[in-house]
Amino acid sequence: MTDVERLLASALRPIEPPKALADRLEQRLAKLTDDAAHELADLELREMGDPRNWGRTVGAVVVGGAAAGGLALMQARRHRKQAKPTGVKRLEQRIADAAAEVRKQLS
Repeated sequence: MTDVERLLASALRPIEPPKALADRLEQRLAKLTDDAAHELADLELREMGDPRNWGRTVGAVVVGGAAAGGLALMQARRHRKQAKPTGVKRLEQRIADAAAEVRKQLS
């Protein structure tokens, strides 16, 4: 591996954002979802007859849907990270653990 390849590999390595950032984002998405739901709950059907009132409703649906979708993606990602490995991943983990234990015993 050349120096350039090593530099690129180290520069393009994925990093995890700080946990506080993920928590704040999740809280904001939850608040947006709740606010949109409250806006839609306060909607009176007789007001929908006038197209001038459709903007707030459409905005609440779009913002609430996007926030709920983002929240669902974040929770699915968190669940996937916390899930115990199965199959090949579990085997890899056990082999790595065993190798670490052997190295520890030999040292």
